[in-house]
Amino acid sequence: MTETRLTPGDAAPEFTLPTADGGTISLDTYRGKRVILYFYPAAMTPGCTKQACDFRDNLSQLTDEGFVVLGVSKDKPAKLAKFAERDALTFPLLSDPDLAVHQAYGAYGTKKLYGKEVVGVIRSTFVIDGDGKVEQALYNVKATGHVASLKKKLGLS
Repeated sequence: MTETRLTPGDAAPEFTLPTADGGTISLDTYRGKRVILYFYPAAMTPGCTKQACDFRDNLSQLTDEGFVVLGVSKDKPAKLAKFAERDALTFPLLSDPDLAVHQAYGAYGTKKLYGKEVVGVIRSTFVIDGDGKVEQALYNVKATGHVASLKKKLGLS
């Protein structure tokens, strides 16, 4: 499996995906804003919950600094709606069940899990500038402490 890896300066792949609340969101909706797009393996699992709650808890600072946060997983919108409700997540959660957007961003492929190579969702975060270019492409991020580390990279800590 050949895996795409984005690097700073690349054009961020465009997408339109269904949201937890039944709508759709396209990346080009946010042209002119900086977007934090993060991919996580599965809604309502411990690590993904920790990461989502970290984004939630830092959302006002990120928003004040001009960022939009979007979370993407392969979960269906109904499960994302439960996740958003259960954990009071106030940023959009997007559904990519066929993994096309995951693959376009290199967030699906071979990874190590408990020392074994497996194919699956690679926990990844991308910062996309107002012109639709990748500013940061972070692969294999840890769920715990990721938002603090990202804020540091963005000069916000």
